[in-house]
Amino acid sequence: MTTESTTVPALNEPRLIAESGQEAQIAALLEPEITSLGFRLVRIRLTQINGMTLQIMAERPDGSMSVTDCEAISRGISPILDIEDPIHSEYHLEISSPGIDRPLVRISDFENWAGHVAKLETHQLVDGRKRYKGTILGVEGDKITFRRESIAEGENENFILSASDIAEAKLILSDDLIREALQRDKALRKANGVEDGTTDTDETDTDS
Repeated sequence: MTTESTTVPALNEPRLIAESGQEAQIAALLEPEITSLGFRLVRIRLTQINGMTLQIMAERPDGSMSVTDCEAISRGISPILDIEDPIHSEYHLEISSPGIDRPLVRISDFENWAGHVAKLETHQLVDGRKRYKGTILGVEGDKITFRRESIAEGENENFILSASDIAEAKLILSDDLIREALQRDKALRKANGVEDGTTDTDETDTDS
């Protein structure tokens, strides 16, 4: 698959797929600051990895994310976390790019990664199921068209989901996806003057 140019989305494009519960509260605290720094929040997760870990995925609107960017976000949000204290225990802060098999949380994510396979879960049953897998074919308004990877008897090859139906979506690793993601990353690093090999994760231990 050849690499195609993508449209750089708006910084303030809303997420269609967001957190719930405590993760949603933390996102509400941090997303304004992350946006003010020039980044887009992708996802927040609280996990039990290394004790308690607050994982924050973010990126620039063009999809780039360097270790310097991760450090900038860490510096920007740490005072907010210290003051608001949303996690009442010691935790590990991890800031990273979305990665190659990234979550798809905005309409522009589906547009920019058309041609690649995604797995999805809907909020409610849609045509008798909640889990789907298919190649992203395109977006029209809030409707996203996919091509099924396997077709059961009586099913159409393509299916359409409304963005509001999707509870979770992420790309599935493939050789084509890895190749295109690396090509895009190399082009963005060159355009932004970032050296190849620079990592895109920042980790901090935080006492609360």
